[in-house]
Parts: sequence; C-alpha cells; structure tokens
Amino acid sequence: MKTYIKIFLPLICIAIITQSCSRKKDTFINRNFHALGTKYNVLYNGNLALDRGIETVNDAYSENFWELLPVERMSIEDDIFLPGQTKNADFERAEEKAIKAVQVHGMNIEGKEKNPQIDEAYLLLGKARYYDQRFVPALAAFNNILNKYPTSDKINQVKIWREKADMRLDNNEIAIKKLKRLLEEEQLEDQDLADATATLSQAYINTKSKDSAMAQLEIAAENTKIKRERARYLFIKGQLYNEFGKKDSANMEFDKIIEMHRQVPRAFYINAHLEKSKNFDELNGDIVAFQEYLMELEENRENRPFLDKIYHRIAEFHRGNMSDSLAEAYYNKSLRKTTTDQYLKALNYETLGNMYFDKNSYKTAGAYYDSTMAAMEPKTKEFRILKRKRENLDDVIYYEGIAEVNDSILKMVSLPEEDQIAFYAEYIEILKVKAEEEEKLKKEQSQRQSNSGNIQIADNKINNRLGSNKNPGGIPGSIGGNKSSFYFYNPTTVAYGKNEFLKLWGDRQLQDNWRLSDQRKRISNTEQSEVVASEDKDNTLSPDFYIAQLPTEQKEIDSIAKERNYAYYQLGVIYKEKFKELGLAKSRYETLLKNEPEERLILPSKYNLFRIYEELGLNRKAEAMKKDIVENYPDSRYAEILLNPQLELAKDENSPEAIYTNLYNKFNEQKYAEVIAEADENIRKFEGDDFVPKFEILKASARGRLFGFEAYKEAINFIALTYANTEEGKKAQEIMDNAIPSLAKKDFIADDASKNFNVIYQFNKDSGEDIDNFIKVLNEEVAKVKYFDLTTSRDVYDENTTFVVVHGLKSISGARGFAELLKTEEKDKRGRPIPPKITKPFFPISSPNYAIIQRHKNLETYLEQQ
Repeated sequence: MKTYIKIFLPLICIAIITQSCSRKKDTFINRNFHALGTKYNVLYNGNLALDRGIETVNDAYSENFWELLPVERMSIEDDIFLPGQTKNADFERAEEKAIKAVQVHGMNIEGKEKNPQIDEAYLLLGKARYYDQRFVPALAAFNNILNKYPTSDKINQVKIWREKADMRLDNNEIAIKKLKRLLEEEQLEDQDLADATATLSQAYINTKSKDSAMAQLEIAAENTKIKRERARYLFIKGQLYNEFGKKDSANMEFDKIIEMHRQVPRAFYINAHLEKSKNFDELNGDIVAFQEYLMELEENRENRPFLDKIYHRIAEFHRGNMSDSLAEAYYNKSLRKTTTDQYLKALNYETLGNMYFDKNSYKTAGAYYDSTMAAMEPKTKEFRILKRKRENLDDVIYYEGIAEVNDSILKMVSLPEEDQIAFYAEYIEILKVKAEEEEKLKKEQSQRQSNSGNIQIADNKINNRLGSNKNPGGIPGSIGGNKSSFYFYNPTTVAYGKNEFLKLWGDRQLQDNWRLSDQRKRISNTEQSEVVASEDKDNTLSPDFYIAQLPTEQKEIDSIAKERNYAYYQLGVIYKEKFKELGLAKSRYETLLKNEPEERLILPSKYNLFRIYEELGLNRKAEAMKKDIVENYPDSRYAEILLNPQLELAKDENSPEAIYTNLYNKFNEQKYAEVIAEADENIRKFEGDDFVPKFEILKASARGRLFGFEAYKEAINFIALTYANTEEGKKAQEIMDNAIPSLAKKDFIADDASKNFNVIYQFNKDSGEDIDNFIKVLNEEVAKVKYFDLTTSRDVYDENTTFVVVHGLKSISGARGFAELLKTEEKDKRGRPIPPKITKPFFPISSPNYAIIQRHKNLETYLEQQ
C-alpha cells in the first residue's frame, strides 16, 4: 500500500499542478496559482526594477532652486528613440516583466480577466513607460486598465497617472478637468489625495493659474506621507508666495521646511534658509542678528557641500550694504568652491564683472564677462545679451585706453621742464624702492635655501653616525634600511650644491679641462654683457630717459590730441546709446568740450549733452545747451530738431537716415557715380555721426560696381581700419578676411563647367544709341521664346559702358544660336523679307565668367581669349 502511495501521490500532485497552470479554466486553484505567481514572482521583480530605475532618475536629476521647482522630480529630455529603444535598462526590464505577467498569467475567459493581478501588471507597464518618457504608450496602458478593469482597487491611482501622462503631452486643460472630477466624485485619502492634488497643482502652474495651484499644494503637503515630497510642496508654495510679493507667507512655508531639519534632503533645508534670508527687511530688521544668522550657516560643518550658495548669499548681503570689498571677497570664495551649479558660477562672474564695470575697470570687467559666458548655455537669450555687452566693452576698453594714455602724454608735454624732471624723479624713486624690495626678497629666499641645505647636510652626517652604530654590517649610511644619506640621493643637498657651483664657476659645458682660462674668459664676457644690461637699466633710472621719449613736434602733439578727442566722443556715444550710463556719457562729453576738439565733434557732442541733461533732470543746463546750439548753429539739423520737437528725425528729409535711404535707392537703380559723389558729401556733412560708416559701406559697394575689385578692396580696407570699433568696421574686417580672397580670383572657367549662360549687348556712353528702345524691342523678341525662361536686365559695366543682358540660356552654343536667330531675316505672308529688329553685335558668356568681368572689369581679356 505504501508503495502505491509513493507512486501515485507525486503523479496526482503533478496532475493538479498541470491542471492549475491552465489559463482557460476558471477555478479557484487556477486563479490563485496565477495570481500568486504574478504577484510574488513577475511583478515583484518588475517593481524592483522600476524602483531601481526611479532611483537612477532621481540621482541624475539636479534641482534648480533658482527657478520654480517642478512638482515631480524628473527632467524631460528631447532625445528621440526608435521603437524598441529605451533610455534606462531598468525601465525596460520592468516593462518586460509587466508584459510577461499579462502574456503568461493573464486569464481572459469569456471577455473577463480572472487574474486579479493583471491590472497591477498594466499599472507597472504604464509607470515604466512614463518614467522612460514614452508618454503615449504609457497613456495607452493606463487607458487599458480604465476600460477593462473599472472595478480595480487601483483605479484612482490609474486615473492620477493617466492625467500625469496627459500633462506631459501638454494636455493640461484635460488633466485639470478630469482631476477635478475625480476629487469631486471620489473620497480620496492620504497618499492618493496628495498625488491627485499635487498633479492638479502642476497642471495649474503649467496653465499660469498659480493662485489656484496654491490651495492644491497645501492639501498635497498635508496628506503626503513622504517627507521629501512634503518639503518639495512647501518649497514651491514659498516660491509662489515670493512671486506674489507675500514675503511673510513665504517665510512661514520655508520655516516649516527648516523645522523638519534632518527629515528632508539637506538641499531643501539649506535653500529654505537662503530663500528666507532673501526676504530679510534690511531697512527695518536687526542687521547684527541677521549677520550672525548668515555666519552660523557658513560655520556649520554640515553645510559644507552648500558653501558656494551660502557664500554667494553673504556676498549679496554685503553688496546691498555697500561693502563692496567684502562682497567681492565672498563672491570669489563662492567661485573657489567646487560646484556643478553653472548658473551660480555665471551669476558670480557676471556680478563681479558689473562691479568692476561700475568702477570703470573695463578690462577686468571684460575678463569676468568672458568667464560668465563660458559658464552659460550659448543658445539662451541671457547669453546673447551678455555677448553684445561684452563686444561693446571691447570698444570701451579700446577708447578708454587711448584716452588715458594720450591724456597722460599731453599732460606731461604741457608741463615745464623742471616739473617734468621732478615728476620722473619721483617716479624713479618709486622704481628704486620696488627694486630694493625685490632684491631683498631674493636674498632672503636664497638665504633660506642655503640654511636649509646646511641643516640637511648636518642632519645627514648625524644620520650616518647613527646608522653606522645602529645598523652594523648593514647598508652604509642607512637608518633602519629606509633612508639613505648618500649625497646624490638627497634632492635638497643636490640643489644646494648646484647653486654653489654656479656661483663659483658659472654655467660650464660638459667637456675636458673645463677649468681652463678660455672658459673663464667666457664668464667674463657674460659678466661684461651683464654690465651692459646694468648700464641700460641705469638709463631707465634717469629722468632724461623718459623726457626724451615725449613728443616735441606740434604736428605729432596735435595728432595725439585729435585721437584723444575722438576717443572721448566715441566713449560718450557708447555709454549713452549702448550702456545707458548717462552719468559716464555726460562726463566724457563735458571733458571733450573742455579739450577744444575739432569742429566736427563739437555740435553732436553738445546735442547729446542736451539730451542727457534732459533725461537727468538738469533743466538749467539743458536750456543753456539748447540756447547755445540754436544761436551758434542756426542752420544745422540739430537746431531744426530743437526748434521743432514734434518733428520725427527719421522722417526728416535732412536726417542722415532719410538721406541714406534715398542714396540706397539710387544704388539699386545703378546710379553708382551719383552715389559715390553724394556719399562723399554726406560723409563730410555728418562727420562724427554714427551714420558715417554706413555711408562709407554704401560708397565702397558703389565703387566696386563702377571701378572693380581693387577699388572695392581698397575702400573696404579703409573702413576696416578707420571705423574698426563700429559694426560696419567689424563687418568690413570680416569681408577682408573671408570674402576678399575668393573675390580676388579672376581666372575664367571653362564653358562646359557652367549651366547658365547670357547674351551681352554692349553700349557705349557716347554712341548716341537709344538703349531704352533697344530693351523694349528685345523684350518683345524674348517674349516669343516659349521653350526657355528668359529675362533681360540693364547692367552698368563702368562709367562709359552699359550692358543689356539676356539671362536664362543653358549652353554657350544655345546662347550664340539664340542671338543669331534674332539677326535672321523673316518673311511676311506674301514671302517678302522682313529686316531683323536686332542687328547689334553681341557676345555669349557663362554666368560665372560674366560675374568675373563685372567684378574685375577685364572684358577685353575675356574677348581676347574667345
């Protein structure tokens, strides 16, 4: 009997297990077998993989406390993945487990799912896709649960997750509508209520309804059981209150985070302190207590990872209290801390740059702005604004340098000789003191090295003795076998020995008989050259050396003064127009007028000063300047503007803008000679005005069209050198660097290398031919050609030659054949010959070669090669 039991019992168990594996039979054993396998095997491993993936996402995410935090800690990337690809292997594994649960353990019998864990599998599937940022497939998974498992115990969670996916797809209005309905129809509690209200608050924030988000965040913070989530919701509330200008309410939210202390991530704790400190009322608050509060944050050892932000906040406090030196020190301390916060780094650099800019230290400010841009994202609006400011600063540095140097030279030239001698004598004394200090420092360093070497040698002797006593029979000179006192094994004694040798013998070559006299002769030569150098150095310690370098000719002095005056004018323009620094602009213009500048700079400087006085509220000075301009320059356009305040300068026919527009229209009409003449006239008329470089560019283009490449190159080079710090000057330099080398090529290309050809009719200025009538007839003939898309144009070649051109032909033979066809006689209906309407000589040419002859004016060369 026992034998039968041993045989049949396992067979019965196998049969029961086999029968329970079936997904087609709705029995108690089958349902529970698949449910247990789904929950404790497949879904368990899938959820573990999901948790690992979420942890990876959280670790990779960096909180940006400079902006309003998102409700959910997840960064959205713009990378596009093909089907089957994934961003995270853990989410891929979680998705595979969810799919396996459905495929292997699903019990869909007569349209109903009998395995109560399958809805959990679809929820896992949706979450994995959501965190993998495939929101459309995630939405499909959540909708599948809502459609097939409406009685699921997870149905409310699924609805929340579905609206999270909707929000990621920018369906915020739909998400708000459905979440509000969920909150009204269902009695959500605890974490479900927190998740629903938090998601709803993000939807409100996305639709700019931030006041509605506040109430939902409050509910979410009260009901969540996860401390870090509560800290996040409170922090966002504090940020929103700050946006609304309710600092006291914001501080209450930040205090709630601070009270949680070690229960929340340290980043939230520190940033809550910092945000609260920004709301400190410096006018009515206790400054001493606030300083102690900031110092406590700085000195707390637990806050070391956040010292970069703490130092920045302390720097901001000192800057607000006009303690610029302390502020600068703390900004630099913030920069010295290793940080991944590029925004903070850029903010520190930019602030320091602004501080130096305000102190007129433009070179240092420019260096800080360079560092700022290195820490910024190049494609942002802020980067572009700072880049323009930095480029403008180049002009400021350039002109301030000219003004400073030339002012110094002119001041020295104006002094009597005895005052010059006294000034340079005082300067030389400063140089001597500095040289003595440097020499003293060198001697002290040399003495320290010497003492160190002597001490080391003495120590080595002692060590040798100790070693011989303590280590008999061992390695000579060793102590315990660890150290060697052998001379060349000790770097300190070797260095000392090298220095002593160089002092005694000099720099010797590695050769035999190195002590011979000829070697000593070389040493004496070296010493001799040192004496010469010493004599040259002594010359710089004489006032005559500096006085001899001052300009003496009046022409040279006038040139320096003229350059200085133009620099002051440009600085006034830059400060006024580009930086809106009216005080600095006022100072430069007033200094310029005191220096008795050339006539062309006086009137525009006075007009700009009038405008600055108006904006600064200096009404008496403004009226005096207006009276000066109107009385002394009654025929100028500035006087006309002042007498007619309602007149818009842009519409004034005498304004540079209007004149330039008219001149540009003439350029388009190919009236190049008129453009050159009028441009010259207006350059003289508006000398000192910002529009002058524009006239120069237009003139250069007209010269190029009329006289060819060399004239254009010469004009562009003149603009690049003369107006180097204007937009037009920089553009001209770009043309010189990039375009001119390619435009210089004048070799004609083979006809078979082109696909477009022209027919050219040449007209000379003195021929008396009617070009307009010729073009009219030619257009009539061209209109008869239906198999080509032909057009005509009238192009100026030079002062005496005009071309009428037919465009649109596709081969050199086709161009020649077309022109010959126009010269062929036709017959009327009666067979009588009709004289051709076009009999003028022509020549065919490819479009690239036509561009070359227009550019280099080498028509004769081209015709000779045909």
